[in-house]
Amino acid sequence: MVSIRTVRPEDIDQLYAISLLTGDAGKDATPLHRDGRLIGHIYSAPYATLHPELVFVAEDNEGVFGYISGAFDTVAFEERLEREWWPDLRRRYADPAGDPALWDADQKRIAAIHHPKRAPAVLIERFPAHIHMNLLPRAQGKGIGTALLDRWIENARANGVKGIHLGANIGNHGGIRFWSSRGFVPVELPPGLASETTVWFGQSL
Repeated sequence: MVSIRTVRPEDIDQLYAISLLTGDAGKDATPLHRDGRLIGHIYSAPYATLHPELVFVAEDNEGVFGYISGAFDTVAFEERLEREWWPDLRRRYADPAGDPALWDADQKRIAAIHHPKRAPAVLIERFPAHIHMNLLPRAQGKGIGTALLDRWIENARANGVKGIHLGANIGNHGGIRFWSSRGFVPVELPPGLASETTVWFGQSL
């Protein structure tokens, strides 16, 4: 039996594991990384640590196998990351040097810790909240993602959130199909803000 519940501190190591196992456009990123915790440092652990009330996990008799994380106020969350999350990681990981075109996957993630990209203002104005969601392969195609998303949206609506955005890797075709089928629409960004690797989606609540 699958249960959807709020994250607990003892779940965080599993969130790191899920982040790695889905970190290559939805596929296992383990072969790409020497440090398997880098992806979780960015996409799951800070949410579970700073805003655990906004992280829900899916669990069965084998353990936690999926999560949805996010923040109602993206700008405030980015500011909190600067105060409370990034400083310790920046002390632990040296900012990569040299030609970024030659960086490996670890160096690219570390650079994102030192120089996180802020969500475009034009996106936040319409969709101030944001989410990340990842499921292990054994959970995919069984309605678990929809259940997690519905739980997060229900919570967001109850708290007066007017819109949610997310970024999907352009190579994650399954993820793009999922978001498109769940009421999210692609958001075109102005020239200079668009990304070659990310498809931005938004949904008004």
